[in-house]
Amino acid sequence: MYNLFLVGLVVLVYLVVTLFLYVYQRNLLYHPVENNYFGDKLIVEIEKIQIITKDNIKLLAWYHEKNINKNKTILYLHGNAGALENRIHKINHFKDMQVNFLLLAWRGFSGNKGKPTEQGLYEDARSAIKWLIEKGILEENIIIYGESLGTGIATEIAQNKKYAGVILESPFTSMVAAAKSKYPIFPVKLLLKDKYESDKKIKNIKSPILIMHGEVDKIVPFWMGKKMFELANNPKYSYFPKNDDHMLEYNDDLINSIKSFLKSLN
Repeated sequence: MYNLFLVGLVVLVYLVVTLFLYVYQRNLLYHPVENNYFGDKLIVEIEKIQIITKDNIKLLAWYHEKNINKNKTILYLHGNAGALENRIHKINHFKDMQVNFLLLAWRGFSGNKGKPTEQGLYEDARSAIKWLIEKGILEENIIIYGESLGTGIATEIAQNKKYAGVILESPFTSMVAAAKSKYPIFPVKLLLKDKYESDKKIKNIKSPILIMHGEVDKIVPFWMGKKMFELANNPKYSYFPKNDDHMLEYNDDLINSIKSFLKSLN
C-alpha cells in the first residue's frame, strides 16, 4: 500500500509539473525584462524608428544608414532575452563595416506592446523587411542576422528568398530538440506551442550563410550549430570558437569572420 501511495504521489507531481510547463512555457522561453546590459555606450549613430505590424503593433527599432545603394543592410533579429541596449556591444562594431543596419525589438520587448509567440515574431520580422523595402532597399541587398532565438526567425523568413546573405549566431536545430535537452522526461513535442523547426527549413535557404557557434555553449548545445552547418546549402561559412559559450565574444576573430563574409557577398 505504501509503495502504491508513493507511485501515485510521483505520478501526481509529474502531472502537476507537466501542466505547469504547458501553461507557463512562454514565460520560460521569452525573457523580455532580463538584463545583461553592462552600460555600453553607443558609438554608432542610430535613428529610433517605429515599425507597424499587420496586427497593428508598433515595434521599436534602431536604424543606421550609411548608403542604401552602395552598402548591404543587416536586419538584426535578437534573442529571447533583454532589450535593444543589450546588443550595443555588438552593433558598435558595425560602425567600422560598410553596412547599414536595422536592429528590431520584438513584440513584448523593449517597451513594445503585445506578447511574443512564434507566429507573432515571424510577423515582426516580415514587417521589418517590408519597412526596409519601402525605404528603397532591395531584397538582394539585405542580410538577415539571427541571434540565438532570432536564428529561428531568421531561418523562417530567409526561405526561398534572394537575400544577400544570412548569419546565424548560436543557432538551434529546433525548439523541440532544445527543450528535450533541458526537460528530457517530459513530452515536449506534444507540449510545445512554439516549435521553431529550423532544421526542416534551412535547406530552403539559397543565400550564402555564415554560422557561428561556441563549442562550450551551455544553453544551446554546440552540436546543434554544427548540425545546422551540415544541413546548410553552399556557399556556407563557419566560425566555431573552441572556448566561447552561448554569448560569443565579439573579438577580432569574430569581427574578421563577419567582415570576410560580407566581402564574399560583394
